[in-house]
Amino acid sequence: MTVQQETVKTPEIRKGLAGVVVDYTAVSKVNPETNSLLYRGYPVQELAAKCSFEQVAYLLWNGELPNDRELAALVAVERAGRALASDVKTVIDSLPTTAHPMDVCRTAASVLGARHKLAEDSTPEANMKKAIDLWAAMPAVVAYDQRRRHGQDVIEPRDDLGYSANFLWMTFGEDPADDVVEAFNVSMILYAEHSFNASTFTARVVTSTLADLHSAVTAAIGALKGPLHGGANEAVMHTFDEIGIRGEETLEEAATRAHAWMEDALAQKKKVMGFGHRVYKHGDSRVPTMKAALDKMIAHYGRPELLGLYNGLEQAMDSAKSIKPNLDYPAGPTYHLMGFDTPTFTPIFVASRITGWTAHIMEQLSDNSLIRPLSEYNGHKQRSM
Repeated sequence: MTVQQETVKTPEIRKGLAGVVVDYTAVSKVNPETNSLLYRGYPVQELAAKCSFEQVAYLLWNGELPNDRELAALVAVERAGRALASDVKTVIDSLPTTAHPMDVCRTAASVLGARHKLAEDSTPEANMKKAIDLWAAMPAVVAYDQRRRHGQDVIEPRDDLGYSANFLWMTFGEDPADDVVEAFNVSMILYAEHSFNASTFTARVVTSTLADLHSAVTAAIGALKGPLHGGANEAVMHTFDEIGIRGEETLEEAATRAHAWMEDALAQKKKVMGFGHRVYKHGDSRVPTMKAALDKMIAHYGRPELLGLYNGLEQAMDSAKSIKPNLDYPAGPTYHLMGFDTPTFTPIFVASRITGWTAHIMEQLSDNSLIRPLSEYNGHKQRSM
């Protein structure tokens, strides 16, 4: 009797999980018909034009924009949780000032989780409380770290300022101009959420094991540190620095130098950060809103040479490769103009994305299944010693 051998099919490998749909989400999506990023159905550019970051945070967590009473309740809890406890400051102070600020954020998130009174409680109510508390505290972590690296004293938060204005106050110790607060608020909204990106998926994988919320966020911060994900806004300013920022230059002169730099970089096949995006095929829908904020900051601070560098690089890339900028491209110089150190750019991203991460963490837990993909082995066949 002949035994027919079963045909063994080689599985399709999707490197980077490209094109793989692993779950449902109601938090956000990119609408291909309008090329718009939607938060709970709302185009992000509309939210950035009409809402505070606090309103958007509530939307991401609860599915709907808050009414006046709901917003007031969220604001009260957030403002009450802004100050860092002394033991958290002690841990931050124990880290070298040479540590990357993302390492400080990762450590602080872990400490804040370990000392939280609801640390081991993963009920929906406890997770909402922990999400708000972490969101409230992270600006103090980011601001404190930038100041300590410059040998400056910590500036305590104020409860009479909104989230974005207080963030700027704790970092620089000055009442920020309204235009600066508005631009910063826009950036925080635009960075808040972006579906199953690398850090969000990391958070959902950790959550799927039934680990606690702070563990998932700590892991997400680690994923965001990588230059192929969150570190790109820092890389944009490194590019500007490499070209050279010359305050005396006109817009046209800066653009000419930047254009030449980009042509040379592309000829050498260098990877230039801040351009292209796996999800957007017709340009990042968030860029026009962030670019408008950058334009206002350039006018506010009187720095046309930065616009020249921006335009020169963008035009050269578009001419050579037809690749459009992503959100990190206008965000980097915007934060630079405000006075943030370049290594602080991605921690700002953390403070914003905590809202999206925790929305996904809570969504994952609401209908959880352990995320455990398979792999195709291509090592040695079974062998003996």
